[in-house]
Amino acid sequence: MTTEAVKTRRKASLATPTNLGADAVRDISGALTILLADMFALYVKTKNFHWHVSGPHFRDYHLLLDEQAAQIFATTDDIAERVRKIGGTTLRSIGQIGRLQRVLDNDADYVTPLDMLAELKDDNLQLVTHMRETHDLCDEHRDVASTSLLETWIDEAERRTWFLYEASRRGGTVG
Repeated sequence: MTTEAVKTRRKASLATPTNLGADAVRDISGALTILLADMFALYVKTKNFHWHVSGPHFRDYHLLLDEQAAQIFATTDDIAERVRKIGGTTLRSIGQIGRLQRVLDNDADYVTPLDMLAELKDDNLQLVTHMRETHDLCDEHRDVASTSLLETWIDEAERRTWFLYEASRRGGTVG
């Protein structure tokens, strides 16, 4: 292949045919790409806590966090593929994830197990809020496939939140 052919291929459009308008593709792709960055950030944080959890409930927390990380990671491909299905482009690098993510990293040397669970619970709740906003945007553009996927992802994040909340409750306390 010639250098000119390689340059031409690099400039080739990735636009997938869709009946969504250009504004819809731009808006939905942008929102889903930011959501994807959040999912990668939450995945890494969940794995971080999975690897570093300690204490008397180690096994239970370790397994819970591994299960949740796997679910979060599985969602990433669905999000990216949805963006491509509607003709958008999505994440290309770790740097782009860092620029877009709204889920905060935790680089602390030590985090107590209960603080880990509380932080992940809050992160998942924040994610639900962002997913609901993205759902509304997709609904405005009549993108029923994206709204349907988001409904499933919202349910999964709410379940993770519930499990994290219940696993971190101290006996006899409410809230």
